[in-house]
Amino acid sequence: MDYKFYIGILAGLIAFFAYIVYIRSILKGETKPNKTTWWIWTFMGAVVGVSYYFSGAEATMWVAVSEFIGPLVIALLSLKYGTGGVKDRTDLICLIGALISIVLWIIFDSPVIALITNLIVDVFAVIPTIKHIRLNPDDEGIEGWFITWVADCVNLFAIDRLILGVIVYPVYMFIIDSIMVLVIRKSQKKVK
Repeated sequence: MDYKFYIGILAGLIAFFAYIVYIRSILKGETKPNKTTWWIWTFMGAVVGVSYYFSGAEATMWVAVSEFIGPLVIALLSLKYGTGGVKDRTDLICLIGALISIVLWIIFDSPVIALITNLIVDVFAVIPTIKHIRLNPDDEGIEGWFITWVADCVNLFAIDRLILGVIVYPVYMFIIDSIMVLVIRKSQKKVK
């Protein structure tokens, strides 16, 4: 086995650990997850994970696995500890977009199209959480997001083939989690 496979496993373990930290923060009442975002991320995590695998991912697959399991647990916890819900047009667009990605995969017989479509939809899924963080900066802990960002950094080194279907997910995750860490940090600094 290539060393990149082990780097990918390490990235997946770090990402999974980030969810443990985030879940602990929820249970302690420090974080209030947005229900809409986490349910969308659960559904999309399943679609992204499967489409990413069929796009040729191997070494970098472990972060994608944790990006389904972690959001599923958090989505379930959001029912009791979370905020929000499917109330606005953005939430509905995200759900429809994830469903469309599956249809596009079937029509074009291309998991890469489904993967990219889901990543585009994911940008919309993060909007309710960013909005919530900006309005309620103390409702979101930075620790879990930061650890996830570290996992994303490690996962970049696990990329074993320079093809779009393999590199797009790790690069996207690095960018989106960098944005989340910066938004949380900036919002929390404003309050203090």
